[in-house]
Amino acid sequence: MRVVRRRLAAVLAAAVVLLCSWPAPASAVQPLLVGGVDADQNYPFMTALELPSGEHLCGASLVRPGWLVTAAHCVQGRTLDGFTARVGSNDRTQGGEVAKPAEIVVHPDYDPAGPGGDIALVRLATPVKAVPVELGTQAGAGTPTRLLGWGQTCPEQNCGPNPAMLKQLDTTIVDGKGCTGFDAAVELCTGNPGGTKGACYGDSGGPQLVRVEERWQLVGVSSRPGNDDAKCATGPSIYTSAVAYTQWINERTAPPPPQEPEPAP
Repeated sequence: MRVVRRRLAAVLAAAVVLLCSWPAPASAVQPLLVGGVDADQNYPFMTALELPSGEHLCGASLVRPGWLVTAAHCVQGRTLDGFTARVGSNDRTQGGEVAKPAEIVVHPDYDPAGPGGDIALVRLATPVKAVPVELGTQAGAGTPTRLLGWGQTCPEQNCGPNPAMLKQLDTTIVDGKGCTGFDAAVELCTGNPGGTKGACYGDSGGPQLVRVEERWQLVGVSSRPGNDDAKCATGPSIYTSAVAYTQWINERTAPPPPQEPEPAP
């Protein structure tokens, strides 16, 4: 996930931030959900953003038949031909529906140097048939959640291959005091079970889910580590609160109003 967004004056501190950056270079992306297990069900909304080379870029969630939610740092500055989306398959290399992006909408508050705003929308060139995920309405400290992603099972960057099959990890939202460079109004501090499990390199953009009446709801979007350790899952991770950005998501993804018929001549 993206570099911890705090302004650092010292060269040494800047170097630490570079080491703790969650996204790997595009040529060596390393998605990671440390301590996760194989997905125990199909998540029709789960989406893999893939580079033309076939390497994994980021996760995303289908929130409308033609719209995805992901992290801003995953797609900012990318061209529309720079990635594709595979929706609804636990195997990121095959199955599901493949769609091309038609528009990228980065939240106007996004600033790589500061907290908040790390959320973006991707409009698909062709709507898919998969069932979108619902948007959650609340997610406070103590809420049990589930994280999804395609990732390594080891915590160091480049320490192992990327699995093709989706992983899941059950965790809990924790008090924001456990995360550094954190905006409690628009972000979720997410625990690392046992001190060894959590999100990391390349897991960006993937969903944080809650279970409500046998349905999954989206409450968070994977953003960055919650501490300065380059080794993953040694502390909480930070997820952008999808709940906090619900109005923006709904406004930007709403279908255009029907055009009124032109008056007869």
